[in-house]
Amino acid sequence: MNPYIEIILRTITVYVAIVLGIRLFGKKEISQLSITDLVFILLISNAVQNAMVGEGASLEGGLIAAATLFVANFVFKNLLFKSKKFSRLMQGEPMVLVYKGVVRHQNMASEKITMDELEATLREHGLTDTEKVELAVLEIDGNISVVAMNEHKLKSYKRKAG
Repeated sequence: MNPYIEIILRTITVYVAIVLGIRLFGKKEISQLSITDLVFILLISNAVQNAMVGEGASLEGGLIAAATLFVANFVFKNLLFKSKKFSRLMQGEPMVLVYKGVVRHQNMASEKITMDELEATLREHGLTDTEKVELAVLEIDGNISVVAMNEHKLKSYKRKAG
């Protein structure tokens, strides 16, 4: 087999494997990289370098691998854009964490989000209590969107509960 074709096939295989690994790793982790996550990603990239270029670890081999990654990423992004089913499979769907002041503990557990993490996000949005949250959603990019209840709704829900 042509060594350049082999580099292209190895690179595409590694790309797909890493994307699937990141998908399984969890979407909240990507937007909230810690030092250990960054080191992990750097080590993974170094570890898979030889898997991509094999014995063609030359300048040409590296450039072919890099070009293949750019093309594979372009194709992957287009597939995500054009196919809702593929996008859901690879990126998941938004997950409701809090709705009308009630924490959805099952959703938080399935996404491995702790109350401490949720409360920290609420504080970043100027809220100190989940009862004041109309909606908190874990988005597909790993960020948590928060919509605060307005005062009228907050009073109304407190009357119904009390």
